Amino acid sequence: MANVSPAFGSLIPTQKKQALEGNYLNFTDGTSDFAQQYLPEIYEAEVERYGNRTLGGFLRMVGAEMPMTSDQVVWSEQNRLHISYEGVTADPDKTTLIIPVAAGVQNVISPGSTIVATDVATGAELKCYVLTSGASATPPTNTLTVKPYSQIDLQGAGGTDVDLVAAASIKIFVYGSEYAKGTGDSNRVSVEPSFTQYSNSPIIIKDKYAINGSDTAQIGWVEVATESGQGGFLWYLKAESETRLRFEDYLEMAMVEGELKSGTSTLSDKVKGTEGLFAAIKERGNVLDGFTAAAGLAEFDSILKNLDTQGAIEENMLFLNRETSLDFDDMLAAVGSPGGAGSVYQGGSSYGVFENSEEMALNLGFSGFRRGSYDFYKTDWKYLNDASTRGGAGKSAIDGVLVPAGTSTVYDQILGTNIRRPFLHVRYRASQADDRRMKNWITGSVGGASTSDLDAMEVHFLSERCLVTQAANNFVLFTS
Repeated sequence: MANVSPAFGSLIPTQKKQALEGNYLNFTDGTSDFAQQYLPEIYEAEVERYGNRTLGGFLRMVGAEMPMTSDQVVWSEQNRLHISYEGVTADPDKTTLIIPVAAGVQNVISPGSTIVATDVATGAELKCYVLTSGASATPPTNTLTVKPYSQIDLQGAGGTDVDLVAAASIKIFVYGSEYAKGTGDSNRVSVEPSFTQYSNSPIIIKDKYAINGSDTAQIGWVEVATESGQGGFLWYLKAESETRLRFEDYLEMAMVEGELKSGTSTLSDKVKGTEGLFAAIKERGNVLDGFTAAAGLAEFDSILKNLDTQGAIEENMLFLNRETSLDFDDMLAAVGSPGGAGSVYQGGSSYGVFENSEEMALNLGFSGFRRGSYDFYKTDWKYLNDASTRGGAGKSAIDGVLVPAGTSTVYDQILGTNIRRPFLHVRYRASQADDRRMKNWITGSVGGASTSDLDAMEVHFLSERCLVTQAANNFVLFTS
């Protein structure tokens, strides 16, 4: 009793819970103190030091979810309407153009067609008439015999003539045709419409929360405010709630980050991967590396010029990390005053999405702007800012993404009709017997479950889904 003060015999317990001098215990051995003799002051409510911790919501904003029944989803995308070839070279005979066989393309230009042939390096061009074409030969060949309208042949006689024979790469495109009076078109080649087919496969995503039976007997209440906006008290299933929230984030993160297994991978054949948003844009879309505000509108205009060559969707959404978002704000804020150098009036920008009010726009927090014939709506993407994912102090390879806000018309085999779908949407496995969009079940022998002799309760989560990124040529990925 040497460690107890006051000395033994001087302690007088009271009949009521009263903090008096005579019933005060003082532990002085360095391992405990008097606070253990009383209930500690505990805050019931959790402190939300990270705010809303969920990262989902991106796909709900820009896409949709639809069921599927197969192991694979396949869709077709239209190819370009007009006929053009790049990488063409001129033969030394000065009359023959050779379409590159290595590109895996077929010559479909008919005799009598009129074409524009441009030196890619210099921009010099010739308008030519197609005399003969290998497309009408048997078997077809990738050669054209042409005559320019404005000079003797593809090389010319010097002076102001255009020399395409010396060009390393020529682009040609058909702009029409011309036939003499009374002639037929027996050598005309029928151009069949073509399309490109893409596919993706769903992956199975799982998670589990478990608690043993003994721990469920010691109930502790915690007041929480959930990320879904609900508040109240939870006991031992609080961790189950967080497991569910984390799993719902995984459903979106897997669709964004998913990667297909390549031929060099040593993964098991049972692991096939899936094509996520980032992978689809890198494979079939546009990538802008190292965007900074210092380059001003010039660099951003390069995006517009590229969009002009693609589908030219008028309305687009920008989902950016903090640094890139501020770069856009700085770029727009530096446009200049009306009438000055680089003015928004001279440069073609407007404050249209701000009701044409300069005061509303120049608050250094732009949410949207118009440039050329395009509208852009900008927002921060929490997934790119969160320290536990692509944000924090480290450098992420992904700075943002431009997503077209339009829809595409496709034939739905389930509905048997044409419907309009977002360019970005999720397909999940479902049938009349089993819906695998978001499955949830309990096993064990605790918490009402009686499926096994396991002295625990296990809460299981499962989903099977994939992302469909249609017309990826209209998407832009901002990378570091």
